[in-house]
Amino acid sequence: MTKLERKVVSRDGVEAVCWLGEEGRFLLRKEDTGGLYSFYQITTQPGSGPPLHIHETADEAFFVNSGTYEFEVGGVTEVIPTGTVIFGPRGVPHRFRNIGEGPGQLLVIATPGGVENFFIGLSKLVSQGPPDWDKMAELARANEMQGFRPPPGAHGGLGGPPVAAGGARA
Repeated sequence: MTKLERKVVSRDGVEAVCWLGEEGRFLLRKEDTGGLYSFYQITTQPGSGPPLHIHETADEAFFVNSGTYEFEVGGVTEVIPTGTVIFGPRGVPHRFRNIGEGPGQLLVIATPGGVENFFIGLSKLVSQGPPDWDKMAELARANEMQGFRPPPGAHGGLGGPPVAAGGARA
């Protein structure tokens, strides 16, 4: 095992990665923690958040640093205000949405580390134009995730009928 070194990171010194109404700053990446976890900040615009998805091998803990979010984890939907943490275990479908009037902010720990690779890839995909759902599903599978298309009107109307990452109707 590689010996890990002390690391101090300033949020403002980390380049932002943007995707579908969200901005992420990956403060500690998989490489920084010996693969144990990733630690990152997500800023979401009002009404934004990911569609329902599953991390097959990663657990996530979300701390609402500012704003108010609606989270669905394992079929249970609830409002999570500032100062609250919610756990999303691996293999359990989940989504969240900023329901506040202004930008909201989450601090997230994902274990094991590496989820940043998906978001960096997603940022590159959406920078080329409207989402290509087949490419997004391929990226999700490559990162041990399963994503679902958002319903019509979500993410600026980019959605369509719910389709699992493999292309089957959800």
